[in-house]
Amino acid sequence: MKDAPLPLPQQVIGVGVVLNPGGEVLIDQRLNEGLLGGLWEFPGGKQEPGELIAETIRRELEEELAIAVEVGEELVVLEHAYGPKRLRFVVHLCTWRSGAPQPLASQQVRWVRPEQLDQYPFPAANGRIIAALLERLQLGVS
Repeated sequence: MKDAPLPLPQQVIGVGVVLNPGGEVLIDQRLNEGLLGGLWEFPGGKQEPGELIAETIRRELEEELAIAVEVGEELVVLEHAYGPKRLRFVVHLCTWRSGAPQPLASQQVRWVRPEQLDQYPFPAANGRIIAALLERLQLGVS
C-alpha cells in the first residue's frame, strides 16, 4: 500500500504595499539570482511561527528596507504554488512612517506612481496585487 502523499508545506508570506504621503508605492528589485531574479516586487517575507502577519510585515520591511511602517487593512490574499512549495501571500496596505528605504536585500528600491507599476516587470502573482491596489485606489481602468 502506498503512503498518502504529504500535503505540500505551506509558507505564509507577509507583503507590504507601502504608500508614502505623495501616494507613491514602494517596490524593490530582486537580486539577479534565482527563479525570479531581476524582477520587481512588493517587499515582504516569511511569517515566523507564532507571529501575527502585521508583525511579519513590519519586521521584514525594517530588516530589508530599514523603514518603519504602519500596517493597515488587508488588501488581498493570494495562494500560489511554486513546484513543491505552496505559498500564501497575505498583502496589507501600509503607510510609510520613517526611514529612507535602503536596498538591504535587493538591488534597488523605488517609489513609483501606482499607475506606472505596469512599466516594471513583476512576477506573475504580483499582477493580482497590482490590480487589487489600483481598484482600492480607484485608479483601475474603467
